[in-house]
Amino acid sequence: MKRSRASSVVNIGLVQTACGLDPAANVQRTLAACRRAAKRGAQIICTQELFRSQYFCQEEDHRYFKLAETIPGPTTELFQEFAREHEVVAIASLFEKRAAGVYHNTAVVIDADGALLGKYRKMHIPDDPLFYEKFYFTPGDLGFRTWQTRFARIGVLICWDQWYPEAARLTALQGAEILFYPTAIGWHPREKGKYGKRQHEAWELIQRSHAVANGCYVAVANRIGHERLNGAGIQFWGQSFIAGTSGEILARAQTNSEAVLVAPVDLGTVETTRTHWPFLRDRRIDAYGDLTRRFVD
Repeated sequence: MKRSRASSVVNIGLVQTACGLDPAANVQRTLAACRRAAKRGAQIICTQELFRSQYFCQEEDHRYFKLAETIPGPTTELFQEFAREHEVVAIASLFEKRAAGVYHNTAVVIDADGALLGKYRKMHIPDDPLFYEKFYFTPGDLGFRTWQTRFARIGVLICWDQWYPEAARLTALQGAEILFYPTAIGWHPREKGKYGKRQHEAWELIQRSHAVANGCYVAVANRIGHERLNGAGIQFWGQSFIAGTSGEILARAQTNSEAVLVAPVDLGTVETTRTHWPFLRDRRIDAYGDLTRRFVD
């Protein structure tokens, strides 16, 4: 059945899974979850970050570059077929091989007719214990982007980007009604007892704040599972969620179980929120020049 924008209500779907060692099996697992989301009425469906594999950035090892693929490429084509068959918008997070020695952490955006609208390359690349992404990923060079899909104007950012209000703002300024964040984040097991609650609350709070500051919806898909590729590994905390335009939680998944999260959002609320809380109107763009400096001495 063909879906239309006659209604301002759109159903968002987020896929939260565990990942094994077989990339093909991970792809099929994710596609199966996406099909369940579509069956439940989801119109825009987003995967977690780098769903084709376990989170290999736990260690620096050249063999993991073999996981990368071109865009368009095999996985992109599978998601285009899925989107076309179910008439849904799909956001898929992939390890992109751009050229020999140039790789990106990239999300593809596919419209409901299967057309590849474009891609976003992760701009902020972390380099922390067990998150050694700078070894693998070249920083994005496409800037912050939005796409007019069949159901909504959306922006996509990836994981570490979620901590930066500048990224959310610059995407929202291009008209994004929904910000999607494919994510792979979790606890260092030895630190969970002392810092775990605080870390998770900060992660959720900063993204809910993006919804408030920009008057838009925020949708975050995170993985689950304890993946041990280096030392004690990472215990991913799941808890994918969808936040409303005032930062309220509309839906949240569990910590330790796979989930297909589907929730309706009313795009009319974006205009209402931005009109009644006119943060975009009152921005002092004449006074923000120092934002382009590393630090103001």
